[in-house]
Amino acid sequence: MNTKAFLAEFIGTFALIFVGVGAIASNHLNGGQIGLVGIALAHGLTIAVMVSATAAVSGGHLNPAVTIGLWSARKIDIKDVITYVAAQCWGAITAAILIKGCVPAGVLAVVGMGTPMLGDGVSAPMGFLTEIILTFFLVLAVYGTAVDSRAPRVGGLFIGLTVTLGILVGGPITGAAMNPARYLGPALLGGGLELWWLYWAGPVIGGILAAVFYKKCLEG
Repeated sequence: MNTKAFLAEFIGTFALIFVGVGAIASNHLNGGQIGLVGIALAHGLTIAVMVSATAAVSGGHLNPAVTIGLWSARKIDIKDVITYVAAQCWGAITAAILIKGCVPAGVLAVVGMGTPMLGDGVSAPMGFLTEIILTFFLVLAVYGTAVDSRAPRVGGLFIGLTVTLGILVGGPITGAAMNPARYLGPALLGGGLELWWLYWAGPVIGGILAAVFYKKCLEG
């Protein structure tokens, strides 16, 4: 196992879930003053920082959908897929455990542990399609800004911005997970696993479609 890569993916994903859930909880504590824009920026800025911090070690995937997508485009081997996805899931679960030590239980209960969920009137097929499309954009940005050898070296900035725009659009629809680990940790620790299939299959399908499309149609 690539221990350094495991640690990088664990820490980066931990940060995303800890800050993401923390921002949602803080929004409730502050009477909604942070709002959707603040929550989107909290997620996006964390990704921008942590992708940049871990890129030299692991590539800064921090997302099973990114890892599986890049594997489908033959940019990572199956051994690394197992290492990366395990690290991402454990990082998410650990963050969800520790956020319980930082935020009052009543607040976390009200916000459902910050677990992504469908908005009022949003059906499962609508949410499924939304997660596919938003994750397609995200993995396309990852491939185009970090994987392609012609890519501008801008660190995680544009990847983080893609997460931000995804949450601005999809936050009220699905919670805009775009990342199975982002769902898994909070869901296991109290948010509920009823729609686990949607938040795993949707982002993974979107990630694979984006990676294969970029490799076949856009890569030099």
